[in-house]
Amino acid sequence: MAKIKGCRVAGIAGGQAKCDWVVRELGFDACIDYKAAAPAGAKRWDAVREGLRQRCPDGVDVYFDNVGGEILDTVLARIKRKARINICGAISQYNATSAVAGPKNYLSLLVNRARMEGIVVFDYADRYPQAIAEMSGWLKVGQMHSREDVVEGGVAAFPATLNKLFSGENFGKLVLKLAD
Repeated sequence: MAKIKGCRVAGIAGGQAKCDWVVRELGFDACIDYKAAAPAGAKRWDAVREGLRQRCPDGVDVYFDNVGGEILDTVLARIKRKARINICGAISQYNATSAVAGPKNYLSLLVNRARMEGIVVFDYADRYPQAIAEMSGWLKVGQMHSREDVVEGGVAAFPATLNKLFSGENFGKLVLKLAD
């Protein structure tokens, strides 16, 4: 949607195949592989930090976060003045066995006079018809693409299917097809 609205867009995805899809099929300008091997002696997140430095050299204006944790911290270190951080999920924290970790780089919000806000889709229920009309139009003309990872197996397959979200095994919107 950001590309359709004229923005330069860089994504973050897990694995080269997903990054290739994000750029080639979705039309993003760049994609950073958070699963890429870090350089010798570096931490895993250093590859993301370097990717942001290379692909967003002027910083990040808007970040839509579904992950939280280290990815959010890494992005916060690269935000621009007046940046907007929209949080709609924190999948890296959902199965935490200890206290959920808050952003370590939150002072970047202060220094950059940035804003971080939680967004829940239900808050915009009155705008669903508008969103459906716009997005279905974009899908119809090929401006927007959708990919589903459909798992068949019924209710018994639910636990294993859900766990695909946390391991990153799914490729696209994960759907569990119930038996007919």
